[in-house]
Amino acid sequence: MPSYDLIVIGSGPGGYVCAIRAAQLGMKVAVVEKDKTFGGTCLNVGCIPSKALLHASERFEEAGRAFARMGIKVATPALDLPTMLRFKDDAVDGNVKGVAFLFRKNKIEAHAGVGRIVAPGRVEVKPAGGPGSTLDAKAIVIATGSDAARLKGVAIDEKRIVSSTGALSLERVPRHLLVVGAGIIGLELGSVWRRLGAQVTVVEFLDRILPGIDAEVARQFQRLMEKQGISFKLASKVAAIDSSEQVLKAAVEPAAGGAASTIEADVALVAIGRVPYTEGLGLEAIGPKLDERGRIPVDGRFATSVPGIYAIGDVIAGPMLAHKAEDEGVAVAEIIAGKAGHVNYDVIPNVIYTSPEVASVGKTEEELKAANVAYNVGKFPFTANGRAKANQQTDGFVKILADAKTDRVLGVHIIGADAGNMIAEAAIAMELGAAAEDIARTCHAHPTLPEAVKEAALAVDKRAIHM
Repeated sequence: MPSYDLIVIGSGPGGYVCAIRAAQLGMKVAVVEKDKTFGGTCLNVGCIPSKALLHASERFEEAGRAFARMGIKVATPALDLPTMLRFKDDAVDGNVKGVAFLFRKNKIEAHAGVGRIVAPGRVEVKPAGGPGSTLDAKAIVIATGSDAARLKGVAIDEKRIVSSTGALSLERVPRHLLVVGAGIIGLELGSVWRRLGAQVTVVEFLDRILPGIDAEVARQFQRLMEKQGISFKLASKVAAIDSSEQVLKAAVEPAAGGAASTIEADVALVAIGRVPYTEGLGLEAIGPKLDERGRIPVDGRFATSVPGIYAIGDVIAGPMLAHKAEDEGVAVAEIIAGKAGHVNYDVIPNVIYTSPEVASVGKTEEELKAANVAYNVGKFPFTANGRAKANQQTDGFVKILADAKTDRVLGVHIIGADAGNMIAEAAIAMELGAAAEDIARTCHAHPTLPEAVKEAALAVDKRAIHM
């Protein structure tokens, strides 16, 4: 029976990073993975392929609409969807092979199959169509990630009624795409197919899009998406989808109750969130018991109620983000090795990779108001930023929220081109406990988009220069 210091179940961002860090710390490590390739949802059917399609579709639209304004004359671009999908697949292939290389480099042993914890320190691995094996370890980390949430009464076939997985591989551009859910996944993938020629309608149960994002940012973002051609039907729910005919017919009702209307679509994307994936782990027999949302409870050291068993990533509380899982993977490996692993949950960036991008870190205005925290606001629009004007990328703004007494940065929210990269400056500042004044007095290169971050910091004290 093979014996290890650590067995990690799942090779997504949390799992593979945990395994690598543990190996760096001198542990003998094994990873159990049920899928054919490493990388979990993120690398195979999530973050990486969606970003490849977002990038490709943005370049397609830019060539058709923006090149002429810059004096670049090209023929009207034609979409070659099979080649674009191969471009996406190549991105996936390169990344999953990269994880396999890192496992070999760090002498991490991989076991293919479904991992089931049969006792503390013991994992049974069952490959598809083959005999199983049993592994022993001093510690086990559950990093099995999450799965797409299902809409009651609606069967996903990944052809016409799809999850995010099917939406990444549609064989043709739908005439009309219905997106159920106005969260990050629905809006990212909806924007991809809108740029490629689909009519897109988004149905959201709440009376706003992007729950959890700063409300002012969400309102501005919705206006920009509507300007681009995406339609929203808020405070509404999809009660059923009839797939018996060639065209899907979705029954849409007011969230508060009332008569239903019908929306016809070629494809329906169900993007109502994700749920922890714990199927087949054997937790019902040995514990720990799951909470009301199907998550595994852990303490501040990622330990479950069962000695020697830990959990990280989407299966525990917190935002379902790859980088959050990665930080937890590093922290739990260090904790198991006797070191002081830690994750600062107050500084976890969140990015929506649409065009323009939306990025945030820290508290929203709504959260600060609910907590009765006095704060000052500094805002700066990209219409007043020299680089944004030169690039004709003036949509959006930077907003900084700082403590009214100490000036410490409590939250930063950006909507605009390259927001996902700009938010890193804010995350570093908050991690180091910076004040808005610290950002304001830091020299920023000119002309750059991040100058808007500096100007927003100046605006906290009502002394922005270019506004």
